[in-house]
Amino acid sequence: MSTLTPATTGTNGTTGTTAREDAGPGIAGASAAAWSADPYTVALRSGRGPLYLRRGDGWLLPLDVERWCEAPDGADRTVLRRCRGTVLDIGCGPGRLVSALAARGHRALGIDVSPEAVARTARAGGTALHRSVFDSLPGEGRWDMALLIDGNIGIGGDPTALLRRLAGVVAVTGSLIVECVQTAPQADVDERCEVRVADGRGGLGAPFPWARVGPAALTRHAEAAGWTPAGTWSAGGRTFTVLTRPAEAP
Repeated sequence: MSTLTPATTGTNGTTGTTAREDAGPGIAGASAAAWSADPYTVALRSGRGPLYLRRGDGWLLPLDVERWCEAPDGADRTVLRRCRGTVLDIGCGPGRLVSALAARGHRALGIDVSPEAVARTARAGGTALHRSVFDSLPGEGRWDMALLIDGNIGIGGDPTALLRRLAGVVAVTGSLIVECVQTAPQADVDERCEVRVADGRGGLGAPFPWARVGPAALTRHAEAAGWTPAGTWSAGGRTFTVLTRPAEAP
């Protein structure tokens, strides 16, 4: 894995209260505590930062709270246009995508381990559950699409395990849209570390595992978990990849 370097891609984590074994012992509970802690809750209530993921050595990854709390921007709309059928937004945060999908006529559900995120999603007109992706979820195996936006491929600190979990959540004919770290040509980002939610003023959440991956690393993790990249695009300084399941041989 490469050395961590700062990036501006926003992330909001969603591992939660009851982990399956493939999530790793303690991962879901640790992350739920972290994202339910005061710095994140306060930022969502106010709709603004500063908010960061903070590594033990003091390295900070800025989290784009203001963008999360606003209406979908141009890059988000490129995701919304590619959504079809029923959509599960994993780590929905304050619900900008869930509410926009509902307004477009989709049956959309957000899940997040932050009670404030779930409440804000409801106020925005969306539907959300206070739930970890590693908990039992409604409609497992029948969702047409799932979203891992704002860096949520990092949930649990193990992208392969997360993508394997989602293979049981999304229908065999379904797909994922994953936002990954935008990288320079030939660059590769595949990072795992322990972080805390921080407000830059001394407020810290509990430590939890996180990951960051670029397009090349995402391809490796996807293929290891039984997914196939079906297209990558960039918009507004952000990068997205569609993952589908390989067609079964006749």
